[in-house]
Amino acid sequence: MKPLRHLTKYFRKYQAYLWWGFLFVTLSNLFGIFPAQAVRVAFDMVQDNMVLYKCLNGFTIQEDMYDIFIGVLFFFAIIILGFNLIKGVFMYFMRQTLVVMSRHIEFDLKNEIFTKYQELPLAFYRRNNTGDLMARISEDVSRVRMYSGPAIMYSMNLITTAILIIWMMLSVNAVFTFYVLIPLPFLSVSIYYVNSIINKRSDSIQSQLSSLTTFVQESFSGIRVIKAYGAEHVMLRDFDGESEKYKQRNMLLAKVDSLFFPLMMLLIGLSTLITVYAGGMAVIKGSISMGNIAEFIIYVNMLTWPFTALGWVTSIVQRASASQRRINEFLQEKESADAGGAKTFEFRREIAFKDVKFSYSKNGRLVANGLDFTLKKGQTLAIIGPTGSGKSTVASLLTRLYGVSSGAILIDGENIDAFSLYSYRQHIAFVPQDVFLFSDTIFNNIAFGLSHEKIPDIDLKVKEAARMAAVHTTIEDFTKGYQTEIGERGISLSGGQKQRISLARALVRDPEILILDDCLSAIDTVTESQILSNFKTVFNGRTVLIISHRVSAVQGADQILMMEDGAIVERGTHAELMAGKGAYAALYQKQLKEEGRKS
Repeated sequence: MKPLRHLTKYFRKYQAYLWWGFLFVTLSNLFGIFPAQAVRVAFDMVQDNMVLYKCLNGFTIQEDMYDIFIGVLFFFAIIILGFNLIKGVFMYFMRQTLVVMSRHIEFDLKNEIFTKYQELPLAFYRRNNTGDLMARISEDVSRVRMYSGPAIMYSMNLITTAILIIWMMLSVNAVFTFYVLIPLPFLSVSIYYVNSIINKRSDSIQSQLSSLTTFVQESFSGIRVIKAYGAEHVMLRDFDGESEKYKQRNMLLAKVDSLFFPLMMLLIGLSTLITVYAGGMAVIKGSISMGNIAEFIIYVNMLTWPFTALGWVTSIVQRASASQRRINEFLQEKESADAGGAKTFEFRREIAFKDVKFSYSKNGRLVANGLDFTLKKGQTLAIIGPTGSGKSTVASLLTRLYGVSSGAILIDGENIDAFSLYSYRQHIAFVPQDVFLFSDTIFNNIAFGLSHEKIPDIDLKVKEAARMAAVHTTIEDFTKGYQTEIGERGISLSGGQKQRISLARALVRDPEILILDDCLSAIDTVTESQILSNFKTVFNGRTVLIISHRVSAVQGADQILMMEDGAIVERGTHAELMAGKGAYAALYQKQLKEEGRKS
C-alpha cells in the first residue's frame, strides 16, 4: 500500500465525495436488509395461520381469510419492492459519488504526470522510450483509478454489509449464524487465489498486446517502405506469429476463467445448502422459525458478492500498487528541465560561446569540444561540416535543450542560464533537422503556439510566412488549402513540403533569434534558391544561426564556421575560406561537381 500513499492528497481534496459515498453505501445496505425481514414476517404469518386456514375448510370464512392472506402478501410484496427501489436509488448515488471521485482523481493524476513530463529535460526522453511513457499515463493510471473508485466502493460495501447482516443474524441465532458463514472465508480465499492467476495471465496478455500494437503501429507508419520492398508477405507472417502468441495467452486465461464461476457457484450453493440443513434442524428444535430460514438465505446471498469481491478488490489493490510505483518513479524524478533565472530576456549586442564543451553522457565522447565564437546582433552565422561533426549540438545548446558540460554561453556578457527559459524562448525560433508536424491542419501547424486572440491578423501572417518559405502556392493547390489535414506526423506530405511548413512555423513568430538546423536538406535546388532569396528579407535585422551540409545554403553568411569532430577547424567569410583552400573549399568543389553531374 506504500506507493498508494501518493493518492492521499487527492482523497483529501475529494473527501466530500468520500463521506457522501460512505453514507450512500450504508443507506443502500440498510434498505437491502429490510426486504429480508419482510420476507421472514410473511413466511411466519403464513406458517402460523396455515393450520387455522385448514381447520376452516368448508366454511365461508375460509374464503374471507384467503382474501386477507392474498392482500397481506400483496402488501408485503409492495413493501419489498419499495425497499429495493430505495436501495437502488442509494446505489445510484453511491456510484455517482465514489466512481465520479475516481474519475476526478484519474483526471488530476494524468495532468500531474503530463505536467511532470513537460518539466523533464530532453535527456530524460533519450533514456526512456515513448511506449513506456504512454503506458504510465494510460494503462497504469487506469489501474490506479480502479483502486480509487471501485475498490474503495466495494470495500465500503463489504464492511457495511457484513456488519449490518452479521449483527442481524446474530440477533436471531448465534450458532446458526456460525454454520451459515463457514463457506464464505473459503470463498474469498479461493477467489483471491484464482484472481492471482488471472492477474498474472492478464499481465502477460497486456504485454503481448503491447508488442502486437507496436508491431501494427510500425507497419502502418512504415507502409511506404513495406510496399516499396514488396515485403507484405513477410509482415503478414510476422503479424501471424505475434497474433498466435496473443491467442495462446488468451486461451490460457480462458481456462482459468472457466474454473472461476463454477468454483464461486459451488461455494455459494454450499453455503445455501448449509443454511437450509442447519436451519431445518433448528426449526425442528424450535429455536428459529421457517421465516428465519428464508431470511437467512437472503442474507447469505447478500453477503456472497461482498465476500466474492474481497478477492477481486485485493487483486485490484495489488495491481494499483504496482502501477502507482511505476508512476512514482517518474513523479519523483529529481532531474528537471532548468527553468533558468528570473531575468527577462533582452538581447542588445552579441551571443558568445566561451570554450564550450558538451557530452550527452557523463563519460561519453565530447560532441562539442572547446567551441569559441561570437555572433553579433543582426548578423548571420553559418555552421557547416560533415555528419557527426557537432553542428546540431550547437543549436541544441543555444536553444537550451541541453546545458553545457563546461564553459559558458554568454548573451551580452550574461550567462544564458540567468534568463527565464520561458522569456528566452519567446524571442527565438528553431527549425530542427528532424521535422515534426502534428496531426492537424496546415494552418494550425504553422500557427502552432500562437494565440489567435492576441494576433487578430494571424491569417495574413501565416500566409506571409508560407510565402517566405516558398510553400504558399503548394498549400493553395490542395483542395482544402490551409485547412488540409496532413495526417500523423505529416504523412500525406513530401519531405520538402514538411521542411518548408516547419520553416514557415518559425518565421510566423517573427523571432529576434532564428536558428535553422539543416532545414533545406530535402528541398530541391530551385526551391532552395527561392527560399534563400526570400531570406534576404527575412534575415534583415535578425540574428540568424544557419546549420547546413550544403555550401549553397551558407555562403551568404557574415561568418562561416567549419566543424569536424566537435571542434571548429576553419572560420571566415565564404570568400576568405575559399581563398584559404582548406576543408571548406574542398567541400565546395566536391558539391559543385556533384551538382554538375546531376544537371
